[in-house]
Amino acid sequence: MVYQYFLRSYRETLKGSANTQYYRRKAGQFVYSKLDFLNQAFGIIPEHLDGYESTVDLPCFDTSKELDTRFLLEYVQRRDYYKKYGEIADGGRKAKRIQVETFLDFPIFLPKLNEQKKLSACLSSIDDLITNQSQKLATLKDHKKGLMQQLFPAEGESVPKLRFPEFQNSGDWKLHKIENLAKRGSGHTPNKSISENYNGGVKWVSLADSKNLDNGFIFNTTVEISEEGIKNSSAVLHPQGTVILSRDAGVGKSAVLNSAMAVSQHFIAWQCDEKKLSNWFLYYTLQALKPAFERIAVGNTIKTIGLPYFKELKINKPSFEEQEKIAECLRSVDDLISIQLKKVENIKLHKKSLMQKLFPSLRA
Repeated sequence: MVYQYFLRSYRETLKGSANTQYYRRKAGQFVYSKLDFLNQAFGIIPEHLDGYESTVDLPCFDTSKELDTRFLLEYVQRRDYYKKYGEIADGGRKAKRIQVETFLDFPIFLPKLNEQKKLSACLSSIDDLITNQSQKLATLKDHKKGLMQQLFPAEGESVPKLRFPEFQNSGDWKLHKIENLAKRGSGHTPNKSISENYNGGVKWVSLADSKNLDNGFIFNTTVEISEEGIKNSSAVLHPQGTVILSRDAGVGKSAVLNSAMAVSQHFIAWQCDEKKLSNWFLYYTLQALKPAFERIAVGNTIKTIGLPYFKELKINKPSFEEQEKIAECLRSVDDLISIQLKKVENIKLHKKSLMQKLFPSLRA
């Protein structure tokens, strides 16, 4: 999909190079990005962007009476299509483009117009379902965000705006160093030149697992090390339930270990004192603090936070019972988010499978 920020209203004052030319676009036109062909940057100009303008790098087309515009969009959005033809882009390393003449020369298998319309209507109905379910997912995420803002005290305060009835008269939350509530651990990267250190079945969280963080439990890791890798390095095996936090790239991302795992030196690991600090309460506290972590991280290529900061890090906490109640509430919302996310993913997979059957294969 080509997003709205690629276009601008012709009523707006245009800034930039005096040599830049802008072209007015019409609703219903097919549009693609010369520079982002490989990123599936295709779309149809919607009614609310009628009259907007774009540069020559975002060409638009009126289709003939024999071609349904929506069918064309579905056809080119397939990975088989844009990967196959996008590889022939010309230009420098940082500015490869699919020129209009080249794009128009790409072949397309075309059924009769009535079949095109049937296909596009079918796929549009699935897109509408994806949009609807994605909006529900976004609503759940917004609900969780608002809930966290109320369940944790605001900066400089010691009582949250929202409190469960049984804890209404429990007094202020108290400020504590995490160091006094949990055993802090770290990690290491075994020597990569020694093959025996790797692929030994020991899960090892590294920066490659950034996408697996911020989802509660982390179940699997991209790389596994071996018992030999642990013996021959400063890496240690952290027990199930340990809370980890990235202090480098992806700074502030956190997770709870679903099983015993080792971590790289880019992570801090906390094994909570079960009488003082709930591991899930700590996880959600770190989630709430993530914007602060991102603000204080320093560095040009890779943002990082030094270990001394975490040695002094303090958090507000109520009684252990209230901690568990808050964590239970937020985990129930996360469960709903996970279910809704799975729904969206399944519908997308269904559409992908359907398109593979509805369109001819382009694989050579």
